[in-house]
Amino acid sequence: MRNLRSERTGYWFILPWFLGLLLFTIGPMIFSFILSFSNWDIITGVRSIEFVGLDNFINIFKDELFYQSLKVTFIFALVSVPLYQIMSILIAMLLNMRSRGMKFYRLIFFMPSVIPAVAVSMMWIMILNPEYGILNKALGWFGIQGPAWLQDPSYALGALIVMGIWGIGNTIIIYLSGLQGVPEELYEAAQLDGAGITRRFFNITIPMISPTIFFNLIMGIIGGFQYFTQAFVMTNGGPLNSTLFYNLYLYNKAFVSYEMGYASALSWILFAIIMIFTLIVIRSSSMWVYYNGDDDKD
Repeated sequence: MRNLRSERTGYWFILPWFLGLLLFTIGPMIFSFILSFSNWDIITGVRSIEFVGLDNFINIFKDELFYQSLKVTFIFALVSVPLYQIMSILIAMLLNMRSRGMKFYRLIFFMPSVIPAVAVSMMWIMILNPEYGILNKALGWFGIQGPAWLQDPSYALGALIVMGIWGIGNTIIIYLSGLQGVPEELYEAAQLDGAGITRRFFNITIPMISPTIFFNLIMGIIGGFQYFTQAFVMTNGGPLNSTLFYNLYLYNKAFVSYEMGYASALSWILFAIIMIFTLIVIRSSSMWVYYNGDDDKD
């Protein structure tokens, strides 16, 4: 027999979470969906909302800056997501070694990821400064003339991608956790069979941490398409729109141009893009993600 009193107590405990979900997630999403078919300058009251049908979506696909922001975001995601995953796995493998002081090294690699993004951005503005930045000074020691990183359209996006390696500490820790879950017996058996480091890596390590790769890949795709803070602080989309990320363009339309309806339509297009890529990864996961016990299935 169901214990109605216990169930009622459970509902009371989840009520704050449900109200937060309703007020701060589902409610704004519904309002944004309505706004995507409307014009609203956000300054005047909601009574000034004007329904315009599909005009916002039609105008978006005529907007050159929309395609530029989409191009920048796609290039960033296409390069940064695999780069960060590869770097994170390699560093996690180093941090998984048994050595003195390894806890200290893990702390060092993780710390940058907890520093606020604005503070990190300001620090990297100084590092990438073409005149007194430490990076160009270091290149000068080898006789290399460093470029004007954030002021040159040819280098600005690449500089942001390289800078992102600084903040992969969260991903490293997740991979480290996955690596520590790989049974040592598998490596010992493979070594007895004559498998080298490369074969052990691709035949044992990668399959065993494939669920971790799957999780980090999805989170990386979502984060890559939602990149905003560093570009907003460091370049504001410049120079010549070379770092005009999709989220930055959306922000400018909403809170600079006060075209909230247009910005809402942009946000739903971004939602659809992220959903498509996420579903592709999820649907393909059955071909490359291995879970313990899969061999026991029919």
